[in-house]
Amino acid sequence: MNITIVGTGRAGSSFATALRGVGHEVRLVHHDALDQVGSPDLILLCVPDDAIRVVSDQLTPSDDYVVAHVAGSRGLDELSAQARVGLMHPLAALPTPELGAPRLLGALYSVAGDDVTSQVVTSLKGRALRLTDDQRAIYHATATVAANHLVALMGHVQILAESAGLTLEDFLPLSEQALADVALMGVSRALTGPASRADMATIDAHLAAIPSSQRSTYVAMANAAFELAEQRRLTSHL
Repeated sequence: MNITIVGTGRAGSSFATALRGVGHEVRLVHHDALDQVGSPDLILLCVPDDAIRVVSDQLTPSDDYVVAHVAGSRGLDELSAQARVGLMHPLAALPTPELGAPRLLGALYSVAGDDVTSQVVTSLKGRALRLTDDQRAIYHATATVAANHLVALMGHVQILAESAGLTLEDFLPLSEQALADVALMGVSRALTGPASRADMATIDAHLAAIPSSQRSTYVAMANAAFELAEQRRLTSHL
């Protein structure tokens, strides 16, 4: 397939590498160079969410190609100026093209619109998921928590570790074990620690010891752990 990617950032460069790797003819252009899109079968917009409609409106509508975007939280309305439209959002973190491109292979994709997007997902050995517009915002919120908020949590761990004279790397194996436990036995059974056993004395000691700037984050996560532990307790009595 002949594909033009608009957007030369992390997402666009990751898609360009991955799509070339599975045999597509790919042209990568900057969003300010729309006169260079050529004559593709698919124009894939890898631009910031707020720029999708602006860029789409600058493209000449045609039945010869599909215009699609890769934003998880936006629907097809962003492309209303176009004749054929679609979207394909990967459930994959793309921090750099080197890391992002291989993650696009075999990923789960939210797709909509023209079937060309599903064909591209199939070529990447991915799995296509079709959502309703009502599902799209909560889907993207979940993706944000699963990836971005997890990274932010690791930032919290890093600050706490450094305040104890240690490093984030000292605690990463523990985090990896916890995620492996979730995959193996589910969220509820994987929960351990003071909140899981209602050990308020230990939690109070933690709050007294950690930097004051980190206490609100700790409390928020402890409350979430308390709720999970309570759900587990109620379920075990059914």
